[in-house]
Amino acid sequence: MSEKTPLVEVKNLVKHFGPVIALNGVSMKVHANEVLCLLGDNGAGKSTLINTLAGVHKPTSGDFLVEGQQRLFSGPRDALDAGIATVYQDLAMIPLMSVTRNFFMGREPKVGFGPFKRIDMGFADSVTRDEMHRIGIDVRDPQQAVGTLSGGERQCVAIARAVYFGAKVLILDEPTSALGVAQTSMVLKYISQVRAKGLGVIFITHNVRHAYAVGDRFTVLNRGKTLGSYSKDGIGIDALQNLMAGGKELQSLSEELGGTI
Repeated sequence: MSEKTPLVEVKNLVKHFGPVIALNGVSMKVHANEVLCLLGDNGAGKSTLINTLAGVHKPTSGDFLVEGQQRLFSGPRDALDAGIATVYQDLAMIPLMSVTRNFFMGREPKVGFGPFKRIDMGFADSVTRDEMHRIGIDVRDPQQAVGTLSGGERQCVAIARAVYFGAKVLILDEPTSALGVAQTSMVLKYISQVRAKGLGVIFITHNVRHAYAVGDRFTVLNRGKTLGSYSKDGIGIDALQNLMAGGKELQSLSEELGGTI
C-alpha cells in the first residue's frame, strides 16, 4: 500500500432503507496519522455512515475501499478483521464488571488445555494496568468495576482496547458529548496520541471546537450528502461552524430577527 493510499475511502456512498434515503452520495477518506472529523447536525447521516463503515449496514451503491481494495463487509466481525474498530457512545461496557474483563471482553487470554482452559487473569490484569498507565490513567486495581471510572476514563479504556487489539482505523462516535471540560481534554489528548501511533481516526461530533482542537481534516454532512471536505489550513473554525449549522439559513434568520442570533 502506498503511503498516499487512504486507509478507508468511500465514494458516492448511497444507503436506502426502503423508500428512505439515509445517505445520498457521501464521499470521504482517512489516512494513517490523521484525524478526520465527521461533522453534521442530527439527521445528517453520520450514524448511518459509521454503521456502514463498521459493517452493520451494507451500502446500496457506491465504492467502499479499505487500503485501496474494494470491500463489502458481511458484518461487524469483518470490519474488525480488516482493522476498523468502532467505539460507540454507549461504549459497550458492563459497569459492574472489572476494568480488565471489559478490556478483554470476548478476547480473554486463556491458559491450560481442553476442558481445563481458564482465563489468564494475571496476564490480563498486567496488560490492562500497563495500557492504562501508558495513556496516563493510574488503575491501581484492574479488578475494580469499570463503573467506578469517570466518563473520560471509560472512553479511554474503550479506545485503548481497540488500539491494543490491532485497529488501523478507529471510529469514535461522539466521544466527548457527555463529558465535562477536564474529561474532554483527556479524551482529545488521547486521540492525538492514537494518531501519533500511525492510526487513522474518524472522529464523529457535532462540536466544532472539539473537532478543531485535534482534527487534520473535516468532512461536513448535511441530509445524507457531503457538503465539503477541508484541511485545517483551508478553513477557519467560524467558517466550519457556519457550514455545519447552515450558515446562510442562520444569517437570513438573524437578519429577520434584527441580528439577535
